Amino acid sequence: MKKIIGSLLLFLLIAMAFYQVMNQPDTSVDAEVGNQAIDFTLKNPDGMDISLSDYKGKKVLLNFWATWCNPCKKEMPDMEKLHQSDPDVAVLAVNIDSDKDIKGFMDKLKLTFPTVLDVKGDINKKYNVVSIPTSFFINEEGVIEKKVVGIMEYQQMKKNIENM
Repeated sequence: MKKIIGSLLLFLLIAMAFYQVMNQPDTSVDAEVGNQAIDFTLKNPDGMDISLSDYKGKKVLLNFWATWCNPCKKEMPDMEKLHQSDPDVAVLAVNIDSDKDIKGFMDKLKLTFPTVLDVKGDINKKYNVVSIPTSFFINEEGVIEKKVVGIMEYQQMKKNIENM
């Protein structure tokens, strides 16, 4: 009986170790502060391609969000204010629940900054986004200067942009 229990425990430990190895975050991707931002091309709600590299030479606020995320909804008017107030700063939002009516959602909130749809979730994974909203501040050379997890207000956004 002891051999059976021992064998089951050993099997369980091996299975747990295998599970942990298989569910490690993708460490080959370095969407970390100080590294070059990972370029991507996604479609906007109108079906047009937008790439992060389209904004090279500008400071970029790259924001990951979803329509069901209340903190995201609360943050978006301040993102729009930043978009309207500073033409040298690009605001690019990546929606992670693209099966929703994103265009209608943005129209309702009067949002005019570009939004792209991460239909497969690949960009979300590449940037290791585990909580939303998550924002990346990217400098003119395409280097990630800061990552902010959670809601921000306009003044915080401005301060992060100014400190780049």
